Amino acid sequence: MIGNIIKGFIDITDKLSTDSNPVEEQKEVLKDLLAHASSTAFGKKFGFETILKEENVQQAFSDAVPYYDYNTIANEWWHKVVDGERDITWPGNPDYFALSSGTTGKKSKRIPVTDAMISSIRNAGIQQVMALSNFDLPPDFFEKEIMMLGSSTDLDVRDGHQEGEISGISASNIPFWFKGYYKPGEEIAKIDDWDERVRHIAKNAKNWDIGALSGIPSWMELMLKEVIDYHGVDHIHEIWPNLRVYTSGGVAFDPYEKSFKALLGKPVQIIDTYLASEGFIAFQSRPGTTAMKLVTDNGIYFEFVPFEPEYIKPDGSLSQDAPSLTLGEVETDVDYVLIISTVSGAWRYLIGDTIEFTDVSKAEIKITGRTKFFLNTVGSQLSVNKMNDAVKNLEQSLGLKIPEYTLCAKRYDDGFYHTWYLGAEGDADPEKAAEALDAHLKDANKNYKVARSKALEGVKVHFVHPNVFSEWNGANKKKGGQVKMERVMGEEKFEEWEAFVAGQNTN
Repeated sequence: MIGNIIKGFIDITDKLSTDSNPVEEQKEVLKDLLAHASSTAFGKKFGFETILKEENVQQAFSDAVPYYDYNTIANEWWHKVVDGERDITWPGNPDYFALSSGTTGKKSKRIPVTDAMISSIRNAGIQQVMALSNFDLPPDFFEKEIMMLGSSTDLDVRDGHQEGEISGISASNIPFWFKGYYKPGEEIAKIDDWDERVRHIAKNAKNWDIGALSGIPSWMELMLKEVIDYHGVDHIHEIWPNLRVYTSGGVAFDPYEKSFKALLGKPVQIIDTYLASEGFIAFQSRPGTTAMKLVTDNGIYFEFVPFEPEYIKPDGSLSQDAPSLTLGEVETDVDYVLIISTVSGAWRYLIGDTIEFTDVSKAEIKITGRTKFFLNTVGSQLSVNKMNDAVKNLEQSLGLKIPEYTLCAKRYDDGFYHTWYLGAEGDADPEKAAEALDAHLKDANKNYKVARSKALEGVKVHFVHPNVFSEWNGANKKKGGQVKMERVMGEEKFEEWEAFVAGQNTN
């Protein structure tokens, strides 16, 4: 009965919200952001009150405010926020900072998380729950518990602020009415040590009726394997028979699809989300597509810069003369650099991701890569999406499961080679894999094909056991969680990786 009531409420609420206009919503979000921040030091410097009086507020905003990446906004503005100064880029001073090194830096970044942002993340989560009415889920699903696997909720205290990864901050601020559904529960979620926390989850797994999972795929796989091994079963549905949904996020799910499904006893609905340290950006709102709908009415204003070589600096940052487009100006099947302005005081902020629109009217996108991680050392201009597709094709053609991989455009004595490390169990032929990857990418990407006729000499492949990637993640893990595997590494980092792999093989 409870499930039917909840499902009915969700169905009605979702129907009432289907008439939204993303383009108009974005105009209102920008005006609201500018009005709230007009009295801050940032708002005064760039004349937010004057911008609000302009006929075309969006154009006036983009003309007045420069692009920022983390380093520039931290050096010019956010260092004052970290030091406790008020009204710098957003009114007041935040209680939280999200720590993130992403996949690009060694030193943790401190990203402000305001009360308004916590509300924004919560509201986006509610929108995602409401969108579940679009999926074919039975009423009793809405009575089941949800396993949210993120970083520790035991946040560090520093100079009066609390710090942690955004998943830990979000989980520590879940609404009271949700706590009865939330697993592994507050006590286990506070355990700092990742391995110990997973052991506690495995020990208690049979006490819970899990209907949905939420977390980064690599973390989720490790946890599910631990639960399966602890209880000596063949698949996770022997422990959680009512598991129906997995909400993925953090990285593309495609490379994990085959290995993840091997842990299941029956199919589950995969739903992609896009939650970054800077905010809850998008989620998959309907079946029949893996694209995600931008959250256009909830404290984040989006701009889109065409991903063209002349606009991107070698370090992945943007040239200030790069043009930006609004949501009303974008096209499908074009790579854009994503720019955001938020209720946490990020302004025209380069989040580091590239996206493309699959449906402009629905504001649906997919992530295509990172500005720093397009593999373009020798002009191949490979996105993470293209690499994921190549690995998926390789799985099918060679009958393998390859949940993890990394590569580098590495210089050898005779020139550059794309050097791949693929995580797979069993015997596999590196030469056949290299030929298959090379052939697929030539067909899929004209820039790659041109590069192969010039500076890119070829492809080298090394197979390692998937556990090597887990060990690498573990050796580099953040507090209470795991790191995201870098799909593309620079040569310096790649040397560290190869030395690590050599050490694992020796052991």
